[in-house]
Amino acid sequence: MEVNGARGEVVTVLAGAERRLCLTLGALAEIETALECDGLAGLADRMRALSARDLITVLAALLRGAGEQTLANALATAAVDPREAAEAVAKAFAAAT
Repeated sequence: MEVNGARGEVVTVLAGAERRLCLTLGALAEIETALECDGLAGLADRMRALSARDLITVLAALLRGAGEQTLANALATAAVDPREAAEAVAKAFAAAT
């Protein structure tokens, strides 16, 4: 699977397949809104203690940012390991810095 590293895309395995994630401006706005954060400092604090529901929200936004709509829309019922999900989110945020 090809990724655009300059864009901050990363590849990870979720639900048994390679998936792309990307922290786009749109994904960041979606995450801030869903987690009710005011700015990046508030988001950084909130990201330190995500609930399972929050993790699904963040992961879905990152998947959508990379064009992975199908899995993003089905995360609530997909066979995604919570540890893999957390690692994928961390990897996507690290790639964006």
